[in-house]
Amino acid sequence: MIICPNCKEEIDEDSHYCDQCGQALLYCVQCGRVGLGRRCTYCGGMMYTLDEVMSRKSKDSSLTNTFNSFTASIAASRRGSIELPEQYKVPGVPQLTLYNGNLNIRIIGQNGAVIGRRQGIYQKIFESNKYVSSVHAQLMYSNDTGWCIIDKHSSNGTMVNQHKLQPDVAMSIKNGDIVTIANINLQVSVI
Repeated sequence: MIICPNCKEEIDEDSHYCDQCGQALLYCVQCGRVGLGRRCTYCGGMMYTLDEVMSRKSKDSSLTNTFNSFTASIAASRRGSIELPEQYKVPGVPQLTLYNGNLNIRIIGQNGAVIGRRQGIYQKIFESNKYVSSVHAQLMYSNDTGWCIIDKHSSNGTMVNQHKLQPDVAMSIKNGDIVTIANINLQVSVI
């Protein structure tokens, strides 16, 4: 099952349209995730409907490899085994993932990225959650401390393992930690 990015209802994985709200589902050609808009909010890849991908493949045989990697990406995202595309990987920097399987949230950490309802690259994930501040928190990486999260004076707070963060104070996060953004718990994975 996948979650419709428009109405947030659970729908079948092979859907072209949401059977609840009728929204055409857009899939990222790089990571296979479902989303809204022209670019994927997770990895920056281009978003297309399955019909567009099929139509382009039938018109241009050179798109076969793109189509094959696209369908493999969709399958991988549904197995929960997404890896950050090569252009977003930084040598020597471990990959940070914050996820909540029940809410179908998976955030791939980027150094300096803002987590918020109205700003940042993850805003599509949180835009309908009134408990998440416009600018709620920020992810940071340094060679000295590793991955950290910083509360940005949010209204409902940021916590790491149930310890509330002080605004503008970086808190180190490691594999297995639980980060709470307002009312959303996210499991930390660092690989």
